[in-house]
Amino acid sequence: MANHTTVTEFVLLGLSDACELQMLIFLGFLLTYLLTVLGNFLIVVITLMDRRLHTPMYYFLRNFAVLEIWFSSAIFPKMLTNTLTGYKTISLPGCFVQFFLYFSLGTTEFFLLAVMSFDRYVAICNPLHYVSIMSKRVCVQLVLCSWMAGFLLIVIPAFITFQQPFCGPNVINHFFCDNFPLLELICVDTSLLELLSFIVANFSLLSTLFVTATCYGHILHTILRIPSATERQKAFSVCSSHIIVVSLTYGSCIFMYIRSGKGSQGEDRNKVVALLNTVVPPVLNPFIYTLRNKQVKQVFSEKMNKLLS
Repeated sequence: MANHTTVTEFVLLGLSDACELQMLIFLGFLLTYLLTVLGNFLIVVITLMDRRLHTPMYYFLRNFAVLEIWFSSAIFPKMLTNTLTGYKTISLPGCFVQFFLYFSLGTTEFFLLAVMSFDRYVAICNPLHYVSIMSKRVCVQLVLCSWMAGFLLIVIPAFITFQQPFCGPNVINHFFCDNFPLLELICVDTSLLELLSFIVANFSLLSTLFVTATCYGHILHTILRIPSATERQKAFSVCSSHIIVVSLTYGSCIFMYIRSGKGSQGEDRNKVVALLNTVVPPVLNPFIYTLRNKQVKQVFSEKMNKLLS
C-alpha cells in the first residue's frame, strides 16, 4: 500500500518532444489563447453596453462567451508555461482543478448549446410567442440549470477519480489532465469508474445533442419554406455556420469520451482530436455567433466612432 501514496505530481508529455518545435507551439497557442480571450471578452462588453443587445439571444451568447474564456483558461496557461519553461509537471491538486474545470465547463457548454438552439428554434419557428416563451425569468433559469448541470454531473466522478491510488508511473501522454490517460495511472480496478464516466458522457453529450439536432432540424425545415430565395440563402448561411461549430464540438467529444476507452491505442490521435476541441470552437465562436451579426457590428462601429471622436 505504500506505493499508493508516492505520486504527488504528474508529467504532461504535451504535443511534441521536439525541442525545435517548442517555441513554434508556444507562439501558436499564445496567439490562439489571446484571440479566444479578446474575442469572447469583446462579446461580453458589447452585449452589456448597448440596450439593443439586451435580448435573450445575446444573454445566452454573453454567458457562452464567459464560459469559453474560462474553458480555455483551464488548459492554455499551464500548457503555455510548460512549453516555454520545459518543466512539464503538474501537481496532484493542480491536475484535479484542471480536470474538474475542463469537464465541468465542457459539459456546461453542451447544455448552453442546447439552450441556444432552443432559443433560435422559438425565434424562427414560433416568432409570435417568442417574447412570452423566452421571458427574462425563463432565460435566467435555463442558464442557471446549464451551469448547475455541468457542476453536478462532473463533481462526483472527479472526486472519485482523484480518491483513487496513483502508484506510478506518473507520466500522462497528453497536454492536460484528461480522463482516460489518468485512468491508466490508477493502481486498482477502474471498471466501475469507467462505467460511471461512460454514463455521464452519454447523458451529457447525447441528451443535449438530441435537443440541439431536433431544434436545428425544425429550423432548417422552416427555412426551406421561406418563399424568398435571398432570405432563404441568408438564413442557410447563418445556420450552416452554427451547425459546423456544433458538429465539430460534439463530434470530437463523442470520439474521445464515448467511442474511445482506456488504453494506449490511439493516444496521439486522441490528442489531435482534443486539440481541435479545445482550440478551434473557442476561437471561432465569437465570429460565428456574434461578430458576423449586423446588429453587433453596427453597435461596435457606433461605440468605436464615439470613442475615437
